Amino acid sequence: MKRLVVLSHVVHYRHEGKLYAFGPYAREIDIWADLFPEVVIAAPCRDFAPKGDSMPFERTNISIHPILKTGGDSLGAKIAQLIRLPLVIIGLSRAMAHADAIHVRCPGNLGFLGVLLARFFSRYRVAKYAGQWNGYPGENLTGRLQRRLLKSWWWGAPVTVYGEWQNQPPHVHAFFTSMMSDEQIESAVTHARSKTFSYPLRVLFSGRLVAEKRVHVFIDAIAAVAASGIKLEVRIVGDGPLRDELESQARASGIAEFTHFVGAVPFDQSLQHYRWADCLLLPSVHSEGWPKVIAEAMCHGLICVAVNHGQVGRMLCGRGILLPDGDTERFVTAMKSIVDDPTKYRELGQQASHWSQRYSREGLRSALASLLEHTWGIRLVPTNHSNHAVKQDSAEVLLNE
Repeated sequence: MKRLVVLSHVVHYRHEGKLYAFGPYAREIDIWADLFPEVVIAAPCRDFAPKGDSMPFERTNISIHPILKTGGDSLGAKIAQLIRLPLVIIGLSRAMAHADAIHVRCPGNLGFLGVLLARFFSRYRVAKYAGQWNGYPGENLTGRLQRRLLKSWWWGAPVTVYGEWQNQPPHVHAFFTSMMSDEQIESAVTHARSKTFSYPLRVLFSGRLVAEKRVHVFIDAIAAVAASGIKLEVRIVGDGPLRDELESQARASGIAEFTHFVGAVPFDQSLQHYRWADCLLLPSVHSEGWPKVIAEAMCHGLICVAVNHGQVGRMLCGRGILLPDGDTERFVTAMKSIVDDPTKYRELGQQASHWSQRYSREGLRSALASLLEHTWGIRLVPTNHSNHAVKQDSAEVLLNE
């Protein structure tokens, strides 16, 4: 088993001899690269400086096979997507033609095509569904179709999902992950043991500044708590298309003086903000499969406040503040309760840290190796190809965006 081909919708960046992608994703692909001598990623790729939340791949056995990026909500984007579809299929097929094994990342447009095409190229297939496996109101059609296909005889290969769900076919396996290393977890747990809650209360949001994250609710809740006389310090870590709008909302709400928009930062730097914070607020009400940001914040002893959906209930039950819905007033009440009884919530943070320390990158690598060996009937020998050198696959230039 030599070459693994990964099909992903994530945008990659080639810059100054290194390959970059969104930090947690890059660290996860590094894990796959420890299990195979060669990993080729078939995904969109751009030749310029990466975004702030990107990180370079650390394994030297990873290369990129560029695929056209498609998608968008406008009519023009949909038409362009249809026109480009044959080129995308050709690009994916060329990548998979040389695969010994195929890993498809879902949900996403390229993942959807991968689920349809991969069985024609290899019997050794595995998929990851990173979204909410039980669905949610307003979910798009392609997401629902991908789940149906992955459950069906058509895929007929292992699928890793967030959470354990009733009445699932035997090839669907529950996986729970963190992007923290064993060393980072040990450091976080040590920090959590000595953690005390501060005043002003330090409140954190970490994630993409997009509509589904409902950061506007976070800002409304902060403004309401501040108006009640409670002092706060606030950091919003992440970037996205709504940043300007959200900064305007913060100014209009009168909280700009103590609210810092940090922007996108590499994963290693994001851990510093967990050390700073007392609590994490996650206002999203759907689409969260297994929010890594919650697992990472819990490990640092933070009180996490989030809405009960996806796997959030499993994570926070008895170890955080679990809300029945995403109403702003629920978050206001939660923050006030932390200020009113810091001793109680310090103990809760200790429980959260103890529970979440079981999830690490190294643990994920061992679990994946065990799963593939069992379902594929082969032996995988993990190796470490550390460094940042980047190879380029022989993909056609016309498939590069």
